[in-house]
Formats: sequence, structure tokens, C-alpha cells
Amino acid sequence: MGRIIVNLDVVMAKRKISLGELAEKVGLTQANLSILKTGKARAVRFSTLEAICRELECQPGDILEYSDG
Repeated sequence: MGRIIVNLDVVMAKRKISLGELAEKVGLTQANLSILKTGKARAVRFSTLEAICRELECQPGDILEYSDG
């Protein structure tokens, strides 16, 4: 069975932005953004994904990856 891998921490490190700073810019709590960052989130709203991509100047595929292994 496949799974979704969240590479948010990698993209954040490349952009040199902290969890707190990104959370403030996209309007999420640090706790909720941390859940997404660690891959423990069960779902993500498109509006949240849009806001993250806007702030990090990236594409959704930079953050989310599908693995079949």
C-alpha cells in the first residue's frame, strides 16, 4: 500500500523559514502546522496548501510526494 510523504521540512529549510514564521504567515497554529510537517495529518485543505505554496514559493508536488513502497 502506498503512502504520502510530506517534505514540508525540507522546503522550509531551503527557504530558511521557521515553523512559527510560516504558521503566522499562513494563519495556522504552530501545533497544526507541526502535525502536517511530521506527516501525521489525515487531511489537508486546498486553501492551506495554497497558502503554504504561496509563502514558500513552491508547488504542491514540492511538499507532497507519493511513495508506493
